[in-house]
Amino acid sequence: MKIVFMGTPDFAVASLNTLVENNYEIAAVVTAPDKPAGRGQQLSQSAVKKYAVEKQLKVLQPEKLKNADFLTELKALNADLFIVVAFRMLPEVVWNMPPKGTFNLHGSLLPQYRGAAPINWAVINGEKETGVTTFFLQHEIDTGNIIFNAKTAITDEDNAGSVHDKLMKIGANLVLKTVRAIENNEVKPITQDLVIADLGISPDGLKHAPKIFKDDCKVNWNQPTEQIFNLIRGLSPYPTAFTELDGLTLKLFTIEKEIVQHNEMPGKVLSDGKKFLKFTTQDGYINVLELQLQGKKRMKVDEFLRGYRLS
Repeated sequence: MKIVFMGTPDFAVASLNTLVENNYEIAAVVTAPDKPAGRGQQLSQSAVKKYAVEKQLKVLQPEKLKNADFLTELKALNADLFIVVAFRMLPEVVWNMPPKGTFNLHGSLLPQYRGAAPINWAVINGEKETGVTTFFLQHEIDTGNIIFNAKTAITDEDNAGSVHDKLMKIGANLVLKTVRAIENNEVKPITQDLVIADLGISPDGLKHAPKIFKDDCKVNWNQPTEQIFNLIRGLSPYPTAFTELDGLTLKLFTIEKEIVQHNEMPGKVLSDGKKFLKFTTQDGYINVLELQLQGKKRMKVDEFLRGYRLS
């Protein structure tokens, strides 16, 4: 089969690499246009483009997916199948083009956690399990018929970054499994409505994964310890939960939880000035192990305390 692969970040590179290593013909790679980045505003290539160039694959970088020249070039490739991993929303004129359809790899167990940030929200909501799903694209985002899924555990030691890395690996294997099944006409997709019925919930009872904004990242120390613990893990390493310390923004990366009764006001800072820094919560403490103060680099808490005097 001739395949057109669409993706942008590192998460997509693993799937593309698996297809290349298994000798599938990649007719072209579609990725985001180069963008200025850093202090010098030098043009930066996406992770997928860097990989594609290294492997001497044809690269297309349309500004607009409905551009007539892009659509003409895409159609001329005569690809059998389009694969989408961590890309943008496709117009129907694109996803309806290949004869074997277009499938997407999504970082959740659909129909749960449809949306832009499924990995973050699964951890924030304290899920003990998540996974990846392949499904055929249709009009409404993340609602297409499911082909396969694969599951993985979320432990207390995980954060959004480590779950991302797990899903990137199992997702690459699931993409390969899906391509082989499509190639051999062994696919029997099921509707998400059927899955919802099997779960015994209404469509209104599904959990969602909308884009995360800055206001979502501010810690409310009046909440229970477990809820704060999950929020900070679910936003680490990006976009990162934050609080304030002496009037400055403090980003929180690695933490531990203590659920214990106390008489302190939530949000109080406790420290010996040398080894530990913790914040009180409704029913315990959050011990900060790795942090970044506004204007400073990311560092371990003991390194931070050596150079910072708490007011």
